[in-house]
Amino acid sequence: MKAVVYRSYGAPDVLKIEEVEKPAVTENGVLVRVYASSVNPAEWYSMAGLLIARASSGLFTPKDPRLGADFAGTVEAVGNQVTDFKPGDEVYGGRSGAFAEYVNVINAVTRKPANISFEQAAAVPTAAITALQGLRDQGKIQAGQKVLINGAAGGVGTFAVQIAKAFGAEVTGVCSTKNVDLIRSLGADHVIDYTKEDFTQSGQRYDVLFDIAGGRTWKEYKRVLSPTANFVIVGGPKSNLVLGPLSHILKIKLTAFGASQKVSFFIAKFTREDLAILRDMIEAGTVKPVVDRTYPLNETADAMRYLGTGHAKAKIVLKIR
Repeated sequence: MKAVVYRSYGAPDVLKIEEVEKPAVTENGVLVRVYASSVNPAEWYSMAGLLIARASSGLFTPKDPRLGADFAGTVEAVGNQVTDFKPGDEVYGGRSGAFAEYVNVINAVTRKPANISFEQAAAVPTAAITALQGLRDQGKIQAGQKVLINGAAGGVGTFAVQIAKAFGAEVTGVCSTKNVDLIRSLGADHVIDYTKEDFTQSGQRYDVLFDIAGGRTWKEYKRVLSPTANFVIVGGPKSNLVLGPLSHILKIKLTAFGASQKVSFFIAKFTREDLAILRDMIEAGTVKPVVDRTYPLNETADAMRYLGTGHAKAKIVLKIR
């Protein structure tokens, strides 16, 4: 089967399409024929070889040359211990090595939302689970609270705006001029164009600050936080080529030490339960994935280049079939 591989770290040119062995279905696994995947910052960090990624992926060369996490497709075969799926079922989920024609998945897979395409479904797993777990589990979001999403137009941000609204919050999204209409269309109560207004000088106070874009100091963030706010850090600027967003995260955690507000950083985990929650929200029309651009598998390097510009809105999808 065809798969995207990288044998060394560097710019997107290190990504190649190679013929690799098709995975065998395990006894408790589901073999999925992948129709679409999507790119995330985590793949960019791994490809570029940032120190934060090399700690797990290999110091000098990648231990696992495969990339990708999100997938949507159809069940090709199931293991003899699997009773809840059958060949032909349309599914989506998360599995490492998803930039490929097939993946064998054990847990993080469930029925695809019936009202969206494979390409739209592939845009959901990493970004939407990050938004859901960040707001619900870290932000402790409650109906009626004021929530600010900094970086609202990105992959995670577009889901965060919609999920926060689904929880009954009053949502403010921060984005650039070109994305203001998009964020309003996703249900944001207020939109701040950061090219014209500094959200840290707004005079507002928020119960939850969901920070994807980063780039501000703790002193600036604190101006807009209520005394008992939950400040959830999801990402940060890519400007530090060694540590990536970890540099921003560490600075905030250190300078916020002892504050009355809770500051947290987390890495989302794929669970079948949360994938099912997101499926139900999408089928109910509460949440919809937004796709910026779609690329064929053999143009994965171009997709990663576009992601690296920092100008992509919402999700970038790879069409594999």
